[in-house]
Amino acid sequence: MKGFSRMEGHSTLVFCFYLITVNHVTCSDPEVLEYLNRTQPALRQLAEFKLKHPKPIGILTTSAGKLVELRETTTLNSDSFSNQYFVDSLSHSDAERIPERVVHAKGIGAHGYFEVTHDVSKYTKADVFNGVGKKTPVFGRFSVAAQNLGGSDLVREQKGLALKFYTREGNLDLLCIHIPVYFYKDPLEFVPISHAAKRNPRSTLFDTTMTLDIVTKRPDNVHGQLWVNSDFGLPNGYRKINQFPIHTYEINNKQGEKFYVKFNFISNQGIEFLSDEVARKIGDIDYFNRDLYNAIKNGDYPSWNLEMDLMTMDDIKKLDYDPFDLTRLWKKGTYKTVQIGRVIFNRNSDNQFRDHELSAFNPGHLVPGIPGPMDNLFRGRRFAYRDAHTHRLGINHNRVEINKPLYSKAYDRDGVPPVRENMKDAPNYYPNSFNGPVPYVDPSRPKERLVIYERNAVDLEPAAEFYNEFLQTEGQRERLVNTTVRSILPIPPELQRRVIRLYTLTDEDLGTRVAEGLKRALRMPPPPPPRVIRLNPRNANDHPRQHYYST
Repeated sequence: MKGFSRMEGHSTLVFCFYLITVNHVTCSDPEVLEYLNRTQPALRQLAEFKLKHPKPIGILTTSAGKLVELRETTTLNSDSFSNQYFVDSLSHSDAERIPERVVHAKGIGAHGYFEVTHDVSKYTKADVFNGVGKKTPVFGRFSVAAQNLGGSDLVREQKGLALKFYTREGNLDLLCIHIPVYFYKDPLEFVPISHAAKRNPRSTLFDTTMTLDIVTKRPDNVHGQLWVNSDFGLPNGYRKINQFPIHTYEINNKQGEKFYVKFNFISNQGIEFLSDEVARKIGDIDYFNRDLYNAIKNGDYPSWNLEMDLMTMDDIKKLDYDPFDLTRLWKKGTYKTVQIGRVIFNRNSDNQFRDHELSAFNPGHLVPGIPGPMDNLFRGRRFAYRDAHTHRLGINHNRVEINKPLYSKAYDRDGVPPVRENMKDAPNYYPNSFNGPVPYVDPSRPKERLVIYERNAVDLEPAAEFYNEFLQTEGQRERLVNTTVRSILPIPPELQRRVIRLYTLTDEDLGTRVAEGLKRALRMPPPPPPRVIRLNPRNANDHPRQHYYST
């Protein structure tokens, strides 16, 4: 790849090329070479752009395509409001932001593909999962749950991966979090719980009093809270965690036989987690985004194996627990695991706003062979996600390039752009007699639909199983206790007692250790104030600048 660098009044011809296999850039200019090879990919992006484009990529224009003359790039000593370039630039900047997501606002997107590695045709007719070796393009959005745009990656909360499969049967969206259980099962709880996890409306700070108040008022949250406060709550980046779409999905094969599955994305990078102390030392609020971008740029493509834990209806009838309950794990020995394929991310987005910020994922986007979950929370999500995207991106959000399916023939017309071809001159109503698009008949679609009746009783057994069985070492339990103590230390005493009581009901040992840890923490003196650099004291008669400078 050729490039020119301008140096001290003369031009120097520089030859640069990329050796992806060794993750280094080689260049004939020693100074450029040294910079490129010592700098991480996320920080050298602009330098690489210049090497790829040795000359300007074109003539500057307004958004309407008018060429901009050099003297129009300043408004000094001119009539600024006759300058269309100025008016265009300023007015566009006033409207260049769109509403951020209520949850999972901060993240990063990447492109890749899904490859089928095992024959699962006996379980599902979904085209995307059939045909060993078949590859399907995907887009993934990695995110943190409660942080605003610009927030920190290094916090204890859910880390998400939303996947869009561009299949020949429509888009399939699987929305995952990195812990295998959800916090609640009633869609009505979304608003209060998301509010409590966000910033206090008066202080604008994240407030553990709010979070733990709602957790103890809705005890089915306890299991998920234990996951977040354990080692699993703070992973070492997006690449080294598993991801789970949470719900129990119904799937069916070509004969109409139904199965019930939980999908799992298992990291081929292994799983790694950070302690709170190490996270504080890292201190990089963009640590997760930077790690993912650099890995893909360096050719270290992250990948996850997709598998499904599977049950039949006969299996379900023999269970002593609810397999559709999102707040619990399936018990060992009650299901079998089937491998499907793997997803690989091999390309960073050229423009994160175009892809990542404009992407719209909806768990209701399913394909033939995957009728989907039947639980009440999923029904609520079917509505809420579409409504959120319409608010944030407009009614035609599925016509935005990153969300556009491979094939679409719809009677939905008009509205706020993009409208694309807007179905041209085809009939705009159904049914019609003039050969507009028609539905198809799927003879393998299951003729019966399962109805789930969910109980309201609080079940702390899954949380107890997590503490006693899933956490297999004393060190894991001790770190869970220590993290819990730190989280309840600043909350009111009444709420501290409520947390301890609920944890004691979950497991007596857990509650006792949290109570004893809290007593020790309350006896410790508060940390000293941070050390600061003091400048010269200011006297009443000093000039304002003398507050900073002295002669």
